[in-house]
Amino acid sequence: MYNSSEKKIVLFDGVCNLCNASVQFIIKKDKKNQFLFGSLQGKFGQEQLKKYHLPATDFNSFMLLEGEQLYTKSTGALRMLKHLGSGWQLFYAFMIVPEFIRDGVYEFISENRYKWFGSKEECWLPKPELKKKFLD
Repeated sequence: MYNSSEKKIVLFDGVCNLCNASVQFIIKKDKKNQFLFGSLQGKFGQEQLKKYHLPATDFNSFMLLEGEQLYTKSTGALRMLKHLGSGWQLFYAFMIVPEFIRDGVYEFISENRYKWFGSKEECWLPKPELKKKFLD
């Protein structure tokens, strides 16, 4: 399905407008073609939630799967920016901020994302030319 040593997988809330905009941003900036994507509501996303003993209906976390390591919330987002390069890796410096503070800010945004950015009734579907970047 994918080469886990080369690709990093972003798992996201497929009905969240902010999350979908983030995925589109990553696709546009991913010059090394290193990211694949899967919605948390999809088959692959649900399998990963189960594998890592996370709630199958709680979609409030950005997740980055690198090989067999799953990073969530602010750590997942910052690691993704680190891999994105082109200056975005500078945000990785925020890793020095204690995780409870980073995740507190992350959770505040996550809890308000539907109110601020809205949501869709169904998961966003990529254009045909981008389908190969999505796991399901």
